[in-house]
Amino acid sequence: MNITLPTLAAQTKEARKETLCSACGLCQIRTWPAKESFQSCVFELGWLGDAERDLHGRERNPDNPDELTFGITQERFVAALKPALDGAQWSGIITRIAQKAFESNLVEAVATLHRSKVDYFLPEPVLAQSTDEILAAKGNKPVISPVLKSLEVAYQKGIKRLLVIGASCHIHVLRDFQKRFPYLADVEIFALGIPCVDNIKPKKLRWILSRMSKSHETVRHYEFMQDFTVHLKHENGEIEKVPYFSLPRELSRSDVFAPSCMSCFDYLNSLADLTVGYVGAPLVGEEKRQWVLVRTEKGKTLLNLVRDELQRFPETRQGDCTNAVKQSATMMIERMKQEHLPTKTGRRIPIWFGKMMAKVMSKIGFKGTEFARYSVDFHLIRNYYFVKLRYPEKLKTLVPKHVYAVLAKYGFEA
Repeated sequence: MNITLPTLAAQTKEARKETLCSACGLCQIRTWPAKESFQSCVFELGWLGDAERDLHGRERNPDNPDELTFGITQERFVAALKPALDGAQWSGIITRIAQKAFESNLVEAVATLHRSKVDYFLPEPVLAQSTDEILAAKGNKPVISPVLKSLEVAYQKGIKRLLVIGASCHIHVLRDFQKRFPYLADVEIFALGIPCVDNIKPKKLRWILSRMSKSHETVRHYEFMQDFTVHLKHENGEIEKVPYFSLPRELSRSDVFAPSCMSCFDYLNSLADLTVGYVGAPLVGEEKRQWVLVRTEKGKTLLNLVRDELQRFPETRQGDCTNAVKQSATMMIERMKQEHLPTKTGRRIPIWFGKMMAKVMSKIGFKGTEFARYSVDFHLIRNYYFVKLRYPEKLKTLVPKHVYAVLAKYGFEA
């Protein structure tokens, strides 16, 4: 009997059964109709566009290379909190801003995440209303997270000044919901954004960590760093470094990540008042430098709370990521087209050899904001083709105009 493999079209039809949803938490609220929350879903409205124009008075300029990739900013620089906040994933700028905003009475509460007692990496939404509750939120939770569920508590308590710490999907939904419906209309909201990419469904995280690390049970933080290795910090303080080149093949599949994250076009949280991350900051010893992008006047207000506690550095840039973006995106697009076929498992190359490659690349490769450009542009191109292959009916809705300029810049067809 001849067995015919399913066509790519049939496979993508099957893959499209899953509704795009980042589990932002707004639809879990029952104080107002869930159908109203759904109307502000970013996967129904699309990324940026009118929302970016509403916030900044204009859309980003595609002729400005930095603005094209990093979004509209008033100020950008590298910094480290001095002294660093004990137990923070980086130097602790976000947590310290939240602490100072609360203690100075700029805000009455902070919508953020605590860690579940079930699993260190599982998030629990919380409306923090004490310094201890704010400090307990330190560190990333690298799974899709219902941050906005805490808005229900804020509404019920009559909170009028609120800081929301969230990823781009949270901030997009928040901005639209506040504008569209009366429940939060009289609340002054400060949006403190984290860069966010390739989050995972909570049930899949341990499976992924077990393929990355020698001891996934003891991992407490992990980040993809500019030395071309994944840094996994263990509970005893040890840093395990796994080269990008030696990650198992099965982790390169698009279905490893939440489909909502593969359909995201705002890695750097362009609708936040202030974005704080690490991807554009150079890796300098143990300094834990962070990248700060001030986007609005409210962002300046937040930054001013800690400005005197920051050691500042100018942005730096080294190398040219253009060819690397083209190569990485091309390879990923081809892999996505072939995902209906069995995927090989195991490491492409052994870790010892991967470490040699990473060492060479960290010396001659792109660094600073050029590393950020690589990461952002690669993910925009990859995500465009993910949507084109898996959710073609969503292309016009989801994809903001600047993505087409990025595609053209690297010679990819829309």
